[in-house]
Amino acid sequence: MATPEPARPGFHLPLLLLAGFRTLIDDLHAELAREGHPELRPLHGFVLQAVGADGTTATELGQRLGISKQAAGKTVDRLVAVGYLERTDDPSDARRRLVRVTARGADGLRRSAEIFDRLRAQWADTLGPERVTAMEDDLRTMASANWFRLDMPGWFGG
Repeated sequence: MATPEPARPGFHLPLLLLAGFRTLIDDLHAELAREGHPELRPLHGFVLQAVGADGTTATELGQRLGISKQAAGKTVDRLVAVGYLERTDDPSDARRRLVRVTARGADGLRRSAEIFDRLRAQWADTLGPERVTAMEDDLRTMASANWFRLDMPGWFGG
């Protein structure tokens, strides 16, 4: 007679999802460091994406990320210091300063996308491509319609 499988506690699901996320992000940043971007941290990817192609102000950036203007300004200062962002005058309003992604920041984002593709391929090699695709489909089914959100830093910190 087969032994029944023990019940899986509900709290394991979010912890395993977070562990999978953490594994991908840790592997991403290890590879980014090897490829010349050792300064980038998990928060920085959200920031660079929230700045966007057209740039933004620190206030708008804080709103997009769900963090205070002060926290956004501090993060911008750090990314300016290491060359991923720059501050420029707003051509449409001389009173405003814009934050823009530099060529180095764009390179970090481009490399991140390429590395994520390689990491996904590694997962497919380990689990099988059908299982990875099914996992993604299942997560899309369970996630909210607006699953791609940049306010995770504020949500985690709030």
